[in-house]
Amino acid sequence: MLKILKYSFYDLMRSRWSYVYFAFYLLLGIVLLFLNNDLSKAVITLMNVIIVLVPLIGTIFGVMYYYNSKEFTELLLAQPLKRSSIFLGQYLGVAISLSMSLVLGLGIPFVFYGLFESSAIWDFSLLLITGTFLTLIFTALAFNIALSNENKIKGFGYAILLWLFFAVIYDGLFLMTLILFEDYPLDKLSLIGTMINPIDLSRTLILLKLDISALLGYTGAVFKQFFGTSFGFIISFIMLTVWVILPVLRIVFKSKKKDF
Repeated sequence: MLKILKYSFYDLMRSRWSYVYFAFYLLLGIVLLFLNNDLSKAVITLMNVIIVLVPLIGTIFGVMYYYNSKEFTELLLAQPLKRSSIFLGQYLGVAISLSMSLVLGLGIPFVFYGLFESSAIWDFSLLLITGTFLTLIFTALAFNIALSNENKIKGFGYAILLWLFFAVIYDGLFLMTLILFEDYPLDKLSLIGTMINPIDLSRTLILLKLDISALLGYTGAVFKQFFGTSFGFIISFIMLTVWVILPVLRIVFKSKKKDF
């Protein structure tokens, strides 16, 4: 698996799209720091970009890499290699390369700007950690979609629909539910609804760490009471880890059962 991971990683590192992805975050960080003297404000702006863009890029890259390397994958399947090792190696190669582009692209300008001497270092670190989690989650979901659909057009369509659901549609449905049942106690429902969506969970964690929970509306006090505690942070990261593990396990299961 390590050899396949290494090959996939270097293959993506040679790809121009990886450099475009890296350059985008590098320029974004430079521009934000040029326009904002306050690192905390720059982190808030980055949050709005990362929460939406990272899942989209992870989903598209995951599906695109699977379909583009399909012939090479079939060649590997003819070798005495475990199927799980092949697909996990490819998945980790894609996820790690995207995560490195994110971390280095944003980290370099912030470090030169004096991040280590600023109190915003913990907020920025949380931003990168959640961004890495989202990359791992949505890349794994993308591989699941690609494994389940031989048709490339269907695969890309389902991938975009998946991102659209978690990034936009889910929030609308969740908000409508809260409005319709506003006469009932919704504390637990709000917490559960937030934790089962990795994008919402990441956004909530960052907002609370930046101490701007008022932006969360009337449920802000509930989120602050739970997610603002050490126990809440631990549970949140456990949920993000579960969101990574479950799709990865399905990749292993699906690859063993799939007829190539």
